[in-house]
Amino acid sequence: MSPTATRMASHSQSGSQRAEHTEGMVARTIEQQTAKLPSDVFLWAAGGSILGSLVLQCAGRQHASLFVGQWAPTFLILGLYNKLVKVAGSDPVQMHHQS
Repeated sequence: MSPTATRMASHSQSGSQRAEHTEGMVARTIEQQTAKLPSDVFLWAAGGSILGSLVLQCAGRQHASLFVGQWAPTFLILGLYNKLVKVAGSDPVQMHHQS
């Protein structure tokens, strides 16, 4: 097992995290709001960017085509982040269950 995987495994087994590693109020608020968006919104936005770039390229507007085409990876990364927040939560370590 790699050193990084070992650290991650030992950290996840410990179940604790220092307070300085928690999310800030702004990040938590943004994540709570964007988690309400369906994941396919980001896929459609990336597809629209690719299609728009193709249309601009065919229209001979190369610079605009490159500009719009570069949005696709950004939308996909935002979609991944959105999915991660939905699956793992904004700050899962702070959700302690009392028995």
